[in-house]
Amino acid sequence: MPAPAPLHLAAEIGGPPHDDTGRLVRLARTAEEGLLDFVTLADSFGGPGPDALGALARIAPETGRIGLVPTVTTTHTEPFHVQAGVATLDWVSRGRAGWRVDVSTSAAENRLVGRRETLGPEAAWAEAGEVAEVSRLLWDSWEDDAEIRDTSTGRFVDRDKLHYVDYRGTAFGIRGPSIVPRSPQGHPVTVVDASAAVSRDTAARHADVALLRARTAEEAAGLGADLRARAAAHGRDPGALRILATLVVDLGDGPAASAPGGGHFGGSPAELADLIARWHAGGAVDGFHLVPLAPDTGLARLTGGTVAALRERGLFRDRYEDTTLRGHLRLARPASQYATTGGVS
Repeated sequence: MPAPAPLHLAAEIGGPPHDDTGRLVRLARTAEEGLLDFVTLADSFGGPGPDALGALARIAPETGRIGLVPTVTTTHTEPFHVQAGVATLDWVSRGRAGWRVDVSTSAAENRLVGRRETLGPEAAWAEAGEVAEVSRLLWDSWEDDAEIRDTSTGRFVDRDKLHYVDYRGTAFGIRGPSIVPRSPQGHPVTVVDASAAVSRDTAARHADVALLRARTAEEAAGLGADLRARAAAHGRDPGALRILATLVVDLGDGPAASAPGGGHFGGSPAELADLIARWHAGGAVDGFHLVPLAPDTGLARLTGGTVAALRERGLFRDRYEDTTLRGHLRLARPASQYATTGGVS
């Protein structure tokens, strides 16, 4: 019998109070104690709280192994600054960064920025795909050994290993290179919520991790098969796409408060472990992105109860085996496309 595929687990740590960074540090450490692959931090233009990317950069030095994935809304943010910020998080965390791509289609959020017309979902997600594409180009614009740092000659960089991106999107143009040297993972991990049909093609083209909501294991398997087929049609290795089911969880101490499925679960930590084990054993998903309704109590119950139960069954790791988020997810570190093809300097 072949060994079962690794189970991947992640958790959301956002929620009120929104301005307590110390709380976020405690939650991230709790997730790290549970050996989760990564934590996410939600964000939007209209919501309260600190910028998710900046908040996780603050949390990075307070943690050692857990992956850090902030939501980054691409619609009203300059793509050059997006990629530089995510690459900086990868440096600060020593290779544990990702970003959850999101879009803004709200007229109210658009008025907060006031720079452009309100985009519909299809246009916004198409643009988000372009941001993901140009981000990879800019992350590759410095080869791994481009930095010389030779104080005797005053040379900081080998210009032959610095490449210029000339990208024209539907609404923006960029000429590189990046201002940030190539980060530890090469490409920080790209996460896309593929629950909605409008975001599914962007996920298939660009995501390392796709999130989805499903009522049943069978529905999750069908959505996952569709995503992998789309990825293959775009010339990608479908086996390099990690698919996680997003589940909002209410971990009480009594019997299940609601039937599992539909993107929601109410019940005990042990019952959640049963659900995770069933879905994963059937190959429906590669893992779960768990969103505790009450993170301050729910995350501890998740790691101390659900994850512990999965570990007792031999279904989840008992130690971190790698130091990077790509390592946790068993994703290869990509080579710079300019280093392999020569590119245009």
